[in-house]
Amino acid sequence: MDLFQKIEKLKKEKNAVILAHYYQDPDIQDVADFIGDSLELARAAQRTDADLIVFAGVHFMAEGAKILNPTRKVILPDLRAGCSLSDSCPPDRFRAFKEKNPEHFIISYINCSAAIKAMSDVICTSSNALRIVEKAPKDRPILFAPDRNLGRWVMEQTGREMTLWPGSCIVHETFSERKIIDLKTANPGAKLIAHPECEANILRISDYIGSTSQLLKYVIESPLDTFIVATEAGILHQMAKKAPTKKLIAAPPNQNCACNECPFMKLNTLEKLANALETEAPEIHVPESIQEQAKKSLTRMLEWSN
Repeated sequence: MDLFQKIEKLKKEKNAVILAHYYQDPDIQDVADFIGDSLELARAAQRTDADLIVFAGVHFMAEGAKILNPTRKVILPDLRAGCSLSDSCPPDRFRAFKEKNPEHFIISYINCSAAIKAMSDVICTSSNALRIVEKAPKDRPILFAPDRNLGRWVMEQTGREMTLWPGSCIVHETFSERKIIDLKTANPGAKLIAHPECEANILRISDYIGSTSQLLKYVIESPLDTFIVATEAGILHQMAKKAPTKKLIAAPPNQNCACNECPFMKLNTLEKLANALETEAPEIHVPESIQEQAKKSLTRMLEWSN
């Protein structure tokens, strides 16, 4: 029995569902029951009736699924699959800011720990950040955490002044503007599409800016045929499947490699996924002390996004 067959067999036996982010390896995407960006995965986690949730992504995503499903078992193939953006916002520093600035309405990007979610008024994703900020109380200052690049872009789009937490993503902050311009020169007519976590210099030269799912939709629906994609390279698998006639070029980082991959996302493998299903471990736990408030901020996001 190969791993694909084993995973299918175990899913049926255990009434399990596999939720996978677009940045996972192609094999994991191909065995997933649902593939999406952070907002889509949060919605899928909220409505699943599975007994076992296998989250093929990173730690904060699996935590989110557990927060929305406190009575279900949630497992992550590799507990080391963290997030540099989440790590850039330590709960003790965040708590100190909140205590000194109690008047701030706190909007936290979903790429943060359960502890940060519990200290937030509402969560957002790159798909709904504009809508969430526009719905925030007009009579209160906003703290936007932890991604300064997404926050800066949202400020430009909404005209709403915000205090930005100084966090960033190791994948999206390292794209090379010079290499991208060289690619555009070598591929006349190519459109640069970018995730709003990218730094301002990349967003300034982009032809389209959107969340991972919005970038995918843009490639599928666009009459154009060549795209330079400035986000984690895992999304190219779905783009190639759903728009097979399009030419897709992964935007290169400053390092000497052709594309930009998240080292944390890539810790999950098909072998680890099969083992996690079989052993129902490692399991994700969220302390009861923060579970209820974290669920309130996530649920508010889902309500405001409808």
